[in-house]
Amino acid sequence: MKAIILVAGYATRLYPLTKDTPKPLLKVGGKAIIDYIVDEINNIDDVDSIFVISNHKFAGHFDKWAEERNNPKPVTVIDDGTDSDENKRGAIGDIQYTIEQGGIDDDVIIIAGDTLFTYSLKDYYSFFREKNADCVCVKQFNDEELIKQMGVVLLDDKGKVIDLEEKPENPRSDKVAYATYMYTRDTVKMVKDYLAEGNSPDAPGYFLQWLHRKKDVYGYITKGECYDIGTHKALAEVRRLYGE
Repeated sequence: MKAIILVAGYATRLYPLTKDTPKPLLKVGGKAIIDYIVDEINNIDDVDSIFVISNHKFAGHFDKWAEERNNPKPVTVIDDGTDSDENKRGAIGDIQYTIEQGGIDDDVIIIAGDTLFTYSLKDYYSFFREKNADCVCVKQFNDEELIKQMGVVLLDDKGKVIDLEEKPENPRSDKVAYATYMYTRDTVKMVKDYLAEGNSPDAPGYFLQWLHRKKDVYGYITKGECYDIGTHKALAEVRRLYGE
């Protein structure tokens, strides 16, 4: 299995903090956000390589981070060649670029590099192996207003995804998707097909919307938390929980 961490965003909502520092390298609780993610990935024995896909502006920052971290699993930083929001590839475009540049022909775990989460990737991976099918991490929420701001997942009685809707006005489910995906080797080859059809290269959830209509995708239901650090308020909240 290969791991892909998406870090090519510019995090303009966090300016000036992220003007010269990529968001995944901001410190929370004494270490960079991306370090928490890599620590969890390291717990999955079958992951033998980690790919970090960055924009051109910050690729050097991640090269330096990877060198200093000296991770037991090899980390490869890929520069996607873009330098602004105007010419960015989008998350799915970056996934395909990583697949091509890394020569990936394997199962993958894909994670947004600007999140902090408390669920176990090792347990999630066991679920993925048990199902032998594509999976998305899902959590149940009781706050309907919060649900309306997220990707809402409808599961059948076997846990299969039967609908996925981004930020619905009238949610059909109380379960939301987190940006942590596990895809089989066969599905990795389908990312290229998705893009060739002219579908949106942006949010990774769009690929899942397309995918579940073509093959089985299961929801791994977690009770853990996932914090999307998109604003100064969100960053302040995780620093309150984890420490500066």
